[in-house]
Amino acid sequence: MASVDEVLSTLESMGSEENRAGMARFGITAKNAYGVSMEPVRGIAKQLGRDHAFALELWKTGIREARILAALVADPKQLTASQMNAWTRSFDSWDVCDNAAIHLFRKSPLAWERALAWAQDPREFVRRAGFAMFATLAVHDKRAADETFLDLLPLIEATAIDERNFVKKAVNWALRQIGKRNPELRKAAIAVAQRLAESENSAARWVGKDALRELSVSSNTRRSSRPSGTPLKRTVRGTLGHSKTPRRRLDPD
Repeated sequence: MASVDEVLSTLESMGSEENRAGMARFGITAKNAYGVSMEPVRGIAKQLGRDHAFALELWKTGIREARILAALVADPKQLTASQMNAWTRSFDSWDVCDNAAIHLFRKSPLAWERALAWAQDPREFVRRAGFAMFATLAVHDKRAADETFLDLLPLIEATAIDERNFVKKAVNWALRQIGKRNPELRKAAIAVAQRLAESENSAARWVGKDALRELSVSSNTRRSSRPSGTPLKRTVRGTLGHSKTPRRRLDPD
C-alpha cells in the first residue's frame, strides 16, 4: 500500500501553476494546493479503497487535493461528530467543503444532525457546509419525508440575507435542490424564492431570482445539481504511480 508521502508526491506531479491559476478564477483559493482536478484524484481513491485511518492522515496534511482524497476514501460509518466538526472548521475552499459534503458527510448517520448545526454557525465555510448538505441530501436521501425539507425552508429564507458569496450560493443551491425533489416541494420552494426575489436585501434577491430561473422551467427539464456558479471540468488525467502526467488546463463546464 502507498504511504501518505507517496500519494502526495504523485498528486504534486499532476499539478501545475497553470491549473492553480485556473482554479483561482473559480474561487478555489486554498492556501496549500497542487492544482489537480477531480478525475485523477478519483483514480487514486479507487486504487486506495476505503481506508478511514489513511483518510485521517491525508487530512492532516492540509493540502487541498489530499483533503479531497480523504473525503473519498474515509468511511462515513466511522465518522464521529468531533471529526466532522474538526474537518468542517478547517475548510478553506468551497470545493473541499462540497466534496466532503457530497461524497462523505451526507452518507454518515450523523448527516442531518450536523447539517442543521452547521447551517446556523456564523463561520463562512461551516455555514456553507450545512447548506451544501441540505442540497445533497435533497438529491440523495430518498427516504426523507417532505416535512423534513419543508421545515428547512424558513431557515433557508432567513439565511438568504447572508451577503458572503460562498454562503449565499449554498443557500441558493439548497433551495433549488429541495424544489426539484418533487412537485409539492417545488411549489413551496418557488413561494420562498418569489418572496426573496422581492427582498430589499441584495443577497436575498439574488438567491430568489436565481432559484426562480431554475424552478420555473418545465418540470420535465433536468438542470445541474452542482452549486450555482462553481463547476469545473475534469481535464487532468493520472493515477497513482504514474508521475509524468500531461498538465492540462482547467476549464469551466
